[in-house]
Amino acid sequence: MGRRKIEIKLVKDNNTRQVTFSKRRTGLFKKANELSILCGVEIAIIVFSPGNRPYSFGHPDVDVVVAKFLQQEPKSSNGVQGCSSSDETTLDELNQQLANVMKQLREVEEKSEVLDETLDQYKYQFEELQELHDLLVEFKDDVKQRVDEMEVVETMLMLKEQRVDFEENHVPNKRRRKS
Repeated sequence: MGRRKIEIKLVKDNNTRQVTFSKRRTGLFKKANELSILCGVEIAIIVFSPGNRPYSFGHPDVDVVVAKFLQQEPKSSNGVQGCSSSDETTLDELNQQLANVMKQLREVEEKSEVLDETLDQYKYQFEELQELHDLLVEFKDDVKQRVDEMEVVETMLMLKEQRVDFEENHVPNKRRRKS
């Protein structure tokens, strides 16, 4: 089956949108890698998922490319270095916003690592608790079995005592002989 052309519009279903994002992100990063290898360019891509998680790709590294981009002198449309003060102010604001976003990205990545570690710890603790629960259930079953056995032994002892008492108190009638 060949590929079919799809209409480019927002995918309405959240799950489908997330799957589409993941597949397209992988393809985008692959194409960016090919471009960097084939043309020898430095490239950086930062995208945010529908769930607002950041993803990035960079060659050689996102931070290196962004730092180089931020330190670059802007060029005017006629090819002469420099720009007007309003353009410079706008560029400074954009650079500041980008720096803030990069800072937020690093913070989110650090928080994500901490949360992953915490999740692993809780997962380990949960597994330990599950093992303890299983041992407790097994112990409970053993105790119940022992109690049942003790009740059986106690019943048997009572029956034995009753039989002995019965035998002692009940002497069978002997038939008398006729003389």
